[in-house]
Amino acid sequence: MFVQRAALWLSLGSLAFAGTIPRDASPVVAERQAATTTTLVPDGACTNNARTRNCWSDGFSIATDFDAKAPPAGKTVTYDLEITNTTANLDGHGDKPVMLINGQYPGPTIRAKWGDTLVINVKNSLQDNGTGIHWHGIRQLNSCQHDGVGGITECPIAPNKTRTYTFKCTQFGTTWYHSHWSAQYGEGVVGTMIIDGPATAPYDEDLGVLPITDWYYAPAFELNEQAQHSVRGPPEADNILVNGTHVNADGGGKYAKMTVTKGKRYRVRLINTSMDTVFHVSFDNHPMTVITSDFVPIKSFVADQVTLAIGQRYDVIINANQTVGNYWMRVMIGTACGNNKILDANLPNIGAILSYSGAESGNPTTSGVTMRTGCDDEALSNLVPFVKNDVPKSVVPTELDLNNLPQTPPENLFRWTIDDSSHVVDWNEPTLEVALGEGNDFGNNSNVYTIPTKDNWYMWWIQTRSNIPLPHPIHLHGHDFYILGTGGGVWDGDTSKLKFDNPPRRDTATLPGGGYLLLAFPADNPGTWVMHCHIAFHASQGLSLQFLEQRGSIKSTIGNLDEFNKGCKEWNEYWVPGNHPYNQTDSGL
Repeated sequence: MFVQRAALWLSLGSLAFAGTIPRDASPVVAERQAATTTTLVPDGACTNNARTRNCWSDGFSIATDFDAKAPPAGKTVTYDLEITNTTANLDGHGDKPVMLINGQYPGPTIRAKWGDTLVINVKNSLQDNGTGIHWHGIRQLNSCQHDGVGGITECPIAPNKTRTYTFKCTQFGTTWYHSHWSAQYGEGVVGTMIIDGPATAPYDEDLGVLPITDWYYAPAFELNEQAQHSVRGPPEADNILVNGTHVNADGGGKYAKMTVTKGKRYRVRLINTSMDTVFHVSFDNHPMTVITSDFVPIKSFVADQVTLAIGQRYDVIINANQTVGNYWMRVMIGTACGNNKILDANLPNIGAILSYSGAESGNPTTSGVTMRTGCDDEALSNLVPFVKNDVPKSVVPTELDLNNLPQTPPENLFRWTIDDSSHVVDWNEPTLEVALGEGNDFGNNSNVYTIPTKDNWYMWWIQTRSNIPLPHPIHLHGHDFYILGTGGGVWDGDTSKLKFDNPPRRDTATLPGGGYLLLAFPADNPGTWVMHCHIAFHASQGLSLQFLEQRGSIKSTIGNLDEFNKGCKEWNEYWVPGNHPYNQTDSGL
C-alpha cells in the first residue's frame, strides 16, 4: 500500500505583500465575532412533524445556531460494527474480494438525534490490514481522539482488536463514515449516517440515504499502487453503485428502487461516497427542493439537478405529484475532469428508479433534463446558510500552494504537495500523541500548521500552482468552513471581492482546476485536524495537511485517553518488522 514519498507541490500561503508564513508559525488572525441568529423562525416550543419540520424541541429549532448553543441533551445510542474480508457481487458482474462492515454494502446506517451521544464499537476482523473509521463531517467538538484518522488522531486498529468511538451529535443532517487507512474505503469499508433534527422545508416522509459511488472490479489497493506511479492516475471505474447496486455493462444486476405514494413529499439524502468521481443527480419530472449543503441547513431553493463532489451531501425534497408510474433518478458523471468507461459502455441508463405505489413493474421510459458534465460545485449563490454568520473582514489569508513533484527514478512516484511537501503520516506515532507531549518533532512530511489562538478566525488561500489542472474536493476535519471566494487562475489578492457576509458554509468544497479557493473558520475546537483532497488516490499521493489547533488546550478538553493509549499499544505490538506482509508505500491516509 505505501512507499517512500517524494513530494508534490501544493502550497497554502499568504498574500504576496504579506510574505509566506512558515509552516510552524502562526498566521494572521482576527478575533471571532459573536454569532448572529436569524429570527425568521423562533427557538420556541413546538413539535417536529410533516408541517413544522422547522421545529425541534423547547428552545431549539432550525433557527438555532449550533455553534453558539449546545444541542438539547439526548440519549446514548450504541452500534457495533465489524469489518471483515469477504466477497460480494454488487452489480451482477460477479463476486470480487471486498472488505465490508457487518457483511453489507454500504455498511449499516447509523442513526441518532441532534444532541444524542453515539458510542460505536468497531472490531477489526481483517486479515493483514489495520483500519479506523472516520465520521465524515462530524465536528468532534472536544473529542479529537475519536476522529478516526490513523497517524493523526489515533494509531490504526490492529487486526483482531476493537476500538470504541464516542462523540456527541452537535450537528444534524446527513453524512457517511469510512475507513481512513490508505485506499481501504474503496474496498467497501463505507457506511451512512443520519442525525435527525429540524429542516428548512416541510416533507411527509424520509426515504433515507442514497449513497452514490464509483465501483472498480480490480482491488482498490492494487489501483492505488498503480496511481502512485502514474501521472495519468488510476484506471477508470467500471461502474457506479446507487445504494450499493446497479446494472452492469452486460445487463446483469439491478437498479436501486425508491417507492413513493402519490400526493406525499419525500426527503432524500444524497451522498457522494466515491473514490474519484463527480456526480450530477436529477429525478425525471420531479424538481428538487434543496434544504442542506453537507451539515449546514440552507435557505431552500428549487433545482432540476444537483452536483456532488466526493464527500458532499445534499438533502432534497421531491413532491410525488406526477402520474403514477416509474421515473428515472439519473446520475451523470463529471466527464470534464476525466473520461469514464461507464458512459462508453452505453449502459441503458445510469441511476436508480423512483416508483409510485401501484405502478407496473419494469424500467421507466421517462425522459429528463439535459445533465451537466462539469466538475464545479453547485453555484455558491444558491448555498445561503439559514442561520447567519459573518466572517470578520480583518482576517488576513495564509497561502497554501498546491503542486506536484516530477516523477524521478528509481521509484518514479507521483506526489502532490502543499508548500513543496507531500504529506505522510506515521501510524506508530500519531500527531495527537506528539501534540500531547512536550516535543515539537512531528516528523518529515508532517505538513503541520499551527492555529494557536482560541476563537480567532483563520483564512486559508489554497492556490493551484501545478500544470495539471485537476479540480480537488477539499475536505476539513474538526470543522466546517466558510467559502469566501473561488475562481480560475491565480487570485489577485483583492479581498474586497470576497464574501464575508453570511458566506456559504460546508465541510467539502471544490478547488477549481488551475484555480484558487479561499476558506475561513474559527479556532474553536482544540485538536489535530487533517484537511485533504477527497479523491482517494490524491490523498494517498500526499495531498493533505494538518492543523494543530490550540495545542495547550487539547489535553484538558478531550478528556479520557484510555482508548487512545490502548489502541496505540495494540498497534505498536502488531506493526513491527516481519509481522506484516507489506510496508507503507503511500501517505497512509
